[in-house]
This record gives sequence, structure tokens and C-alpha cells, in this order.
Amino acid sequence: MKAILHTKYGPPDELQLKEIDIPVPSDNEVLIKIHATTVTSTDCNVRNFTFVPGIFQLPARLFMFGVFKPRINILGIDLAGVIEAVGKDVKRFKEGDQVFGTPGMTFGAHAEYTCVPEDAVLTIKPANMAWEEAAPIFLGASTALFYLRDKGNIQAGHKILIYGASGAIGTYAVQLAKYFGAEVTGVCSTTNLEMVKSLGADKVIDYTQEDYTRSGETYDLILDTVGKTSFSRCRKSLKQKGVFLPVVMDLTELVQILWTSMTDGKKVKGGVAGESVEDLNFFKELIEAEKLKPVIDRCYPLEKTAEAFRYVEKGHKKGNVVITVDQK
Repeated sequence: MKAILHTKYGPPDELQLKEIDIPVPSDNEVLIKIHATTVTSTDCNVRNFTFVPGIFQLPARLFMFGVFKPRINILGIDLAGVIEAVGKDVKRFKEGDQVFGTPGMTFGAHAEYTCVPEDAVLTIKPANMAWEEAAPIFLGASTALFYLRDKGNIQAGHKILIYGASGAIGTYAVQLAKYFGAEVTGVCSTTNLEMVKSLGADKVIDYTQEDYTRSGETYDLILDTVGKTSFSRCRKSLKQKGVFLPVVMDLTELVQILWTSMTDGKKVKGGVAGESVEDLNFFKELIEAEKLKPVIDRCYPLEKTAEAFRYVEKGHKKGNVVITVDQK
């Protein structure tokens, strides 16, 4: 099979299209013939290892990804495809099932085939979605849901500002916040204003023309999906019990989470989104009810995965970047 191999930390040029053996599922695994996957910021961070502060890089490499060279040699954390074979103990799925979800932190979706445990975050693909639409659901939507529901405790009537509303997480966050009954303000660039409005935002702010912190508006929740603002900058824009939700965290945010947890006023909350079949089925229900949809910026064929990484790392994508896998 064809796969994009990741053999060293560094720029996208290190990614190479190679022929390798098709994996064989163990007794509790399914073999998925992949039709579409994605390139996400998570893939980029794992490939170039820039997401961990310098003082923590060595221990993180030691325990998670490999010190001198990566332990994970095929990236890709989202997928959609067909179950080609099942292990003898598998009960949830059968050959021919069309599924979407994630292989989890083992990655592996930048290939024609991958093996995934039966109990992984997989479910049957919505019938009203193409492969390219189903693939980018898991990571972006799960992250948005985790911050809005689990950390922000979003409620009907809440006012929420979403910074980075046109990105992979932001586009889902706008739609999910509206589903929960919130009043949504999206912050994005000029070229993305209409797109964010079309997702249901009540108001959009062009950050190149207007500083939302000077508007006098206050919010129950401020979600920063891209790491471009801060608690100190947002503090005056939060209500008395308001919550700042930073998806991209460094040591400063970690200290603020601990510090504000001991106060009775404005808080910073964050963490790591979990992987849940229940959440994936929730997204499936919303998709089938036409209350949630992915935004797709560009599609690349598998052999141009390195080019897709370069585009994502420019930091200006709208929604998701999808990799299509030509299955004949």
C-alpha cells in the first residue's frame, strides 16, 4: 500500500510517499481502507515538535514520540473509509461498513490502509456525507465540544466570543454554540466574514479592522481557538463569572488555570479533549439533522500531503484541509 512516512522531526519535506505492506488486523482490530483523511495542526505539531515548550521537549519526546526520531511513522488523526477486514473477536463492525472517526494518538491515517482497535472512536458514516466531508469531523468538532460543553458549561442565552472562528475548531464551535442556544460573536479576517455568518454567527468582527476588547461588550465565554489572544487581554471583556478558554496553552495558561481555579471571579479553563464514541455519534446526529457541517478549504491527493502540511502551517486555512486517498 501507499503511505506517507514521517521519519524525522522537521519541515514537511521530510514526508515521503512510500510503498509498504498492508497491515494485518489482530483479533480485536479492524482493517480500514481509507478514502479520506486530514492534515491538522495536531499533525503539524507532532511532525515538527513545536507544540511543547523548550524545557519540556526532551521528556515529552522520551515518553511520547521518540527522542531522536519519531516513534509514530505515519501521521493522520482523522479518517473515513470502509472496513476491509475484521479480527475474529470483533463484534461492533463487519466487512463493508462505512465508518469515520479516529485511530487516536497512534495516528496512522495518512495511508491507504490502517488497523484500528474495535473499541476505538469509530462509528458508521452518515449516509448524507461524502468521504471528504466525513473525514474532518472528529478532531475539530471534539475539541470545540470539549471546550464549550465540558470546560465552559455553555448554556442557552450565554454570550460567547470565538476568536479564530474560521478555522477547523472555530467553524465547529460557532455551529455547536448556536445549537446550545448561545449568542455567538465570531472573530476572523476580512475574507472569512461571510463564511462565519453563514455558519450562524450573530455577529462577526474583522480583527484587522476592529479590536473586540475595546467594544465595551462582555461575554460569558471567550474561546481562543488559535492562541492569538490571552486572558489578560480578554479580562475586561469577560463578565464577572466569565470564563476564558484557551485551546493553545503554554506555561502561562497552565498557571492561570490553577490560579483562577482558587478565585471566585473570572476563570481560565483548559485541558485535553478526550476521545468518545458517544460524542462522535452526537456529531453524526447533528449532521444527519443538518445542524452541523464541516468547512473544507482544500483537498489534496495523498501524494501531495507534504504540500498540504505547508499550506496548513501558513496559518490561514478556512476550516479543514482534507487528503483524498485514491482507492481503485
